[in-house]
Amino acid sequence: MSDIQDLTLDEVRAMLAPALARHAAFDGWRPQAVTMAAQEMGVDADIAALAFADGPIGMIDAWFASIDARMLDAMPPQTLATLSIRRKIPALIEARLDLVAPDREALRRAIAILALPANAARAAKLAWRASDVIWRAAGDTAADFNHYTKRTTLTAVYASTMLVFLDDESDGHADTRAFLARRIEGVMRFEKAKAQFTGMGGGERLSLSRFIGRLRYPAI
Repeated sequence: MSDIQDLTLDEVRAMLAPALARHAAFDGWRPQAVTMAAQEMGVDADIAALAFADGPIGMIDAWFASIDARMLDAMPPQTLATLSIRRKIPALIEARLDLVAPDREALRRAIAILALPANAARAAKLAWRASDVIWRAAGDTAADFNHYTKRTTLTAVYASTMLVFLDDESDGHADTRAFLARRIEGVMRFEKAKAQFTGMGGGERLSLSRFIGRLRYPAI
């Protein structure tokens, strides 16, 4: 595979990211995982090390980016077009769960690293990026204040769902999916009550898009 040697460092990162997570589950997000992933994918170890010179956070960043990309492949526009906005967001999150399920231990280790105070800013950036990818895939084009409130809320919903997912031993992660459904339903009920209280209930149709745009939902 001589073409591999001609890849840019960013392309090497993208190529190694999925394999990297498999090895990080055993070796942690450390140089050993990079070496093993490089060996598996036929990439020069020195080039791989250079691609991940930014250490564990860079490795986790690359893995999360690969999940974003694979989620979009798993839920292409033609599939999402058949769903209502209320179903698009949960469907995209559930696709992410399916993608990270084989590497749940790697995810657990990644979250532990991101939870360190020194990594708080980077963790927030990665969570925001995931939420932005999900909303854009769902067809959101908001450019006003709603753009930010939607992503803030989704970040909280997604983060709390992933925490449940880490310890979920139910078949097909049914407990996590049920938790996600309850979170969505809970905020929809809140939005309905709010609309009635403010006199906007009338014939106005409730939607996940509008509720996300108005409501800041706290993380657990």
